[in-house]
Amino acid sequence: MAMEVDGDGVDGILQKLLAPPSPQSMQNYYAELSKQGAGAGLQVRRMDGDTGKGVFANEDFEAEELVLREPPLVGAQHSRNKLARRLLLDDGSLSEDDNANHDDMDADGESTTSMNDEDQDEMEPEDTNDIDDDCGCSGESKKKKKALPSDARSALESGALELPYSDRFPLPDVVPCKGGCSDDVYCSDKCAEAAWTNHHSLLCTGPSSRCKNIDALVSFKEFTNETNDIFHIAAQVIAATVLRARKLEGSIKCKHESALLKAWEPFAMGFKLLWWETVALPPDVDPADERQFRDQMKDIAAQSLTLLKKAIYEDKYDPLFSLDVYGRIIGMFELNNLDLVVASPVEDYFLYIDDLPPAAKAEAEAYTKPFLEALGDDYAAYCEGSAFYTLQSCMNHSCRPNARAFKRDEDRDGHAVLLALRPIKKGEEVTISYIDEDASLEERRAALADYAFLCRCSRCLEES
Repeated sequence: MAMEVDGDGVDGILQKLLAPPSPQSMQNYYAELSKQGAGAGLQVRRMDGDTGKGVFANEDFEAEELVLREPPLVGAQHSRNKLARRLLLDDGSLSEDDNANHDDMDADGESTTSMNDEDQDEMEPEDTNDIDDDCGCSGESKKKKKALPSDARSALESGALELPYSDRFPLPDVVPCKGGCSDDVYCSDKCAEAAWTNHHSLLCTGPSSRCKNIDALVSFKEFTNETNDIFHIAAQVIAATVLRARKLEGSIKCKHESALLKAWEPFAMGFKLLWWETVALPPDVDPADERQFRDQMKDIAAQSLTLLKKAIYEDKYDPLFSLDVYGRIIGMFELNNLDLVVASPVEDYFLYIDDLPPAAKAEAEAYTKPFLEALGDDYAAYCEGSAFYTLQSCMNHSCRPNARAFKRDEDRDGHAVLLALRPIKKGEEVTISYIDEDASLEERRAALADYAFLCRCSRCLEES
């Protein structure tokens, strides 16, 4: 059955993309997610006041009980973190497999993340103002590095030398991009296929890419790496929407306007503000210069979008490529993403060696010490990225939250995991903290200014 379209033209479609979802469409969307098994025991409700919507318990939860386990809608590894780990590899990493950092998370929730699926361990709300400054490395190493003997590295790479106990720390496979680009590698064929289908086929710079202008795409990625990683996320959202709209047009024979709106639906549910009006004012910017700062951020976003349009623009989806939509995609991610931090398997290995009984430790260190000295403090370099989750992003803040985003040992597949901090009764709103709730009232209010609201939770009311 073909979907109907109102025939509003470009401006009408643009307004529909920018408009918040109706209560009925929101209810239908989250009800369908629930039918698919997402957020069992939870219900998204529209709320009065400034909060818009919230997540409520449909059953009782005990303290430390799993409240939510949800795949990412979109996300990626930070580019400077990726670069830092590649430099670490060149500087003497134990194995090239350690750099297989599964470069993307697809828009349909399949974990194709830059996080190692075997080692992902913690998730916290993240401030993307610093997204392009965090490289996940230790900066200036406190330990002075010693050059790794060339014969030692050659022996390890050839298999002639096997480090003791290394079989207890298996590493994921390294699967190249289907399109042949050198930027992205994945942990499995499934991850590579999911990313290719959902967004990467339009954002690949390899010979099999479906991108219309590879040179422009390369320029877009270079510009993004130099300015702000958040533009990579926006590009994934746009590419995923375009590819999904194409599929809808072909499968249910709907007009491209209706296909675009339907394809946009998962992202329509997220709370959005214009990025350049939402991003926090850096401490080194004088408040008197705030307008100039925000105009500069808008100009950077416009430059980024211009390059992206040269690469993947399609006339029939023109409203999707407007600066207003682009700015709100980035703003949505700015306000709602989670930070993903993945422990280094190399660090886990050396910590294991350090905890061995004295005799076994001394025997193992005869082989491992040269590699540890070659890495210095960088042996602990981790993978870092960020992601957006549909249900988690609906959760409101409280400085006295009843749930927390945290990984358990068994959660190693890129999902958001929320545990109850205390018993949660059926009908009670599930809340998390966007900031450090141990800070003072003034500090919390200053941090929450980035989220454009004044907290009125029970704790803030008591302390004020």
